[in-house]
Amino acid sequence: MTTFEELDALGSEELHDRAVAHATKHVDVKFFWNLVSEIPAAHAAAGNLDQSSADIFKVGSLIKEIFDADEGELADALRPFYIDYLLGHEGG
Repeated sequence: MTTFEELDALGSEELHDRAVAHATKHVDVKFFWNLVSEIPAAHAAAGNLDQSSADIFKVGSLIKEIFDADEGELADALRPFYIDYLLGHEGG
């Protein structure tokens, strides 16, 4: 069983990778939609205001955002999203 403390101790990239791997394995389309929906706010929270209004209706943009969401300040801003997802889906 994974606890909040165990997940919180992981790096942001590891949290992203675990959440994406779990969602991919279980074909959790809702996770990916929610992730894409969270990314603009995470960009704003990370201070990247120019990227906070990305066009979420362009498929190429969506895919790039999902894979870039494990890097730097964006990944750090998404930590609560990843932890919440993993707690609810890894038996936490």
